[in-house]
Amino acid sequence: MPNPRSAALTAVFLVMTMISPRGAAGAVAGPSDTLEALRREASKASSELEKATNRMEDRKKDLAASQVKLRDTLKDLAGAEAELNRIREPLARLANTSYQQRGAAGSMAIFGGGPPGQALRSTADVSLLAESQQALVDRADELQDRRKRLATTAQELQSRNAVEQTRIQQEVDGLKTKSAALTERLNTMLDKLADSRLKRFQLGCDKSLSADAKKFPNGLIPAKYLCVLPQKGFKLRADAAQAFYKLNAAYKRAFGRDICVRDAYRNLSEQHRLYAERPGFAAVPGTSNHGKGQAVDLCGGVQNSGSVQFNWMEAKAGKYGWIHPAWAYSNPFEPWHWEYGTDG
Repeated sequence: MPNPRSAALTAVFLVMTMISPRGAAGAVAGPSDTLEALRREASKASSELEKATNRMEDRKKDLAASQVKLRDTLKDLAGAEAELNRIREPLARLANTSYQQRGAAGSMAIFGGGPPGQALRSTADVSLLAESQQALVDRADELQDRRKRLATTAQELQSRNAVEQTRIQQEVDGLKTKSAALTERLNTMLDKLADSRLKRFQLGCDKSLSADAKKFPNGLIPAKYLCVLPQKGFKLRADAAQAFYKLNAAYKRAFGRDICVRDAYRNLSEQHRLYAERPGFAAVPGTSNHGKGQAVDLCGGVQNSGSVQFNWMEAKAGKYGWIHPAWAYSNPFEPWHWEYGTDG
């Protein structure tokens, strides 16, 4: 019987990990009471499933012990049956002789007449034979009684074990059902929390800032005209940021985590530093789309062309206005580089 522990608890433990205090400190944007309620719900679900699983494991141990007892009982029953079968023929002969020759006289007739000494010896032989026959009959009675007791015990064990197996299966099915229900409820709460988080970033980023940001030279956009990303330490121009929030939410629904960002808006001094390190590879300072606040360099798998994450971005990013520019496929080859609203 499969162990449902992992099937029953994996989703709950995953949810608890996703909402742990450490992970929530810098990223969660929903109300604190919603987050705390989610934590309590996940903890309660984990506790309930753990207790139910332990009860089921105890039942399985009891059933295993009962099955051993049943096997031993059936083995003893088979032994009694075998011994009874061995003495069936002597018992049949004894019954036949008793039917044909009743009483002591009949038994004495077996030996015929003769001198008194011979008669005494015959009497002794008959007495010994009678004792042996009685022992055979007693053993047969004992085996019959034992067989009946063992058969009754085996039948009771089989019946009880069948009921217990059904009960365990019901508990397994119950655990699966409960796990599915809890997972659905927790995911619903997570979705609400994610929606709240997305709205917070959206409300904190004024779209009208985009027009003002475009007035400034590449790499010289003041911080107040940029919007923060869910990934701490990174910013983009308002229109690019608003589109990225939605892209990030979709990515998180698909992969269970935020998009990994390695770089976003890059000021002019940072462009000069990178160009000095990688002349011919980094964009000429003052021309990079990073300096316009509309480009990101991604990680977490996206940086590997052909990966699941990269393929997802190729299929989904365009819906939110993000593209992998044509030049980045070959000259130079930069699968990690993505831009908002341009293919230039």
